[in-house]
Amino acid sequence: MNRRDFLTTATTASAALALGGCNDSNRQAIDYSKHPHAKENDTKRVNVNRNKKTIIKLATSWPAHFPIMGTGVENFAQRVQDVSGGSLEIKLYPKNTLVPALAVFDAASSGQIDAFHSGPYYWKGKNSAFSLYSGIPFGFTAEEINSWMLFGGGMELWREQYAIYNLHPFMGGNTNIQMGGWFRKPITSIEDMQGLKMRIPGLGGEVFSKMGVNPVLLPAGEIYTSLERGVIDATEWVGPALDMKMGFYKVAPYYYSGWHEPGSILELTFNKQFWNKLAFEHQAIVEVASSEMNANMTYEFHAQNIQALQKLKELNITLLHYPKDVIAAGKKALSEVLQELSDKNSDFKKVYASIENHLKLSKEWSDTSLRYFLNER
Repeated sequence: MNRRDFLTTATTASAALALGGCNDSNRQAIDYSKHPHAKENDTKRVNVNRNKKTIIKLATSWPAHFPIMGTGVENFAQRVQDVSGGSLEIKLYPKNTLVPALAVFDAASSGQIDAFHSGPYYWKGKNSAFSLYSGIPFGFTAEEINSWMLFGGGMELWREQYAIYNLHPFMGGNTNIQMGGWFRKPITSIEDMQGLKMRIPGLGGEVFSKMGVNPVLLPAGEIYTSLERGVIDATEWVGPALDMKMGFYKVAPYYYSGWHEPGSILELTFNKQFWNKLAFEHQAIVEVASSEMNANMTYEFHAQNIQALQKLKELNITLLHYPKDVIAAGKKALSEVLQELSDKNSDFKKVYASIENHLKLSKEWSDTSLRYFLNER
């Protein structure tokens, strides 16, 4: 077949397919009313923003270009712009450039900003249940909390409770398992924990408080100076990659493995009214890009931590595990904290019941599969 005949045949076939599609329109039509994001006005669904531009004002709790967390959000913003063909732009405001680092929740709730990137446990003062969405001591790994969120009912509970504050959250990354902290002096027993001033947020802070520690909540930029000057005696942060960049090893050389945050969710949260007004295709783009950010950030933490650990071992630090009596005290304290918060707050009780059910099944599966494999490896 020569080129002219081929093109003629291809054109005829394409036209036939198009006509066939038109004749079959009733059978082939997609029922958008069944889509989870269906709206009354389905005209929003088809390229209505081709010649328009929407800007999202997004503030973060991290400094500009902060490794992994900050750069992860920057990559997300670029991804959204690229996929949308420029019709959706995210204007980033790193911490303290528009609102303070720990004021982003209120700013988005009130509509001062459209969205923010931070961590749910920072807002436990609003509702103690919010700390559970970041994870719990001795609880979910990154993989487990993602499975609970997406397929175990966690996301539905999270959005239901955030909606009261006019907010609509997405998972926006995971730090993966975190280290137990940097200490100026070694911990040899539970007695060494008494009266210790330690930067530690969330449920981990509640548990350490029960163990005799004085938990302190500090933004990232104040931790090193506070540790250096003795304002605090210890700090947990994330893991080797970010901890080394913060320089904690210079003033607190005792580095402990952790159990207080085995897999901590970060959040990408929108003002709910703003989110509902976004065009369907823009919502879809944000959902896909946030899912990618959630995965990439988790994997990047792992990749950078395994490299950074080797570099830390070359420095003058001591890698340690908490003594057994500290771990036992931690488990006892966690049980007490969970019971007390469940008794005080029906939201907390409801969320923890969902977590407990999912975690019980996951532990049985992990013991059967992953624990065996890791031991053999």
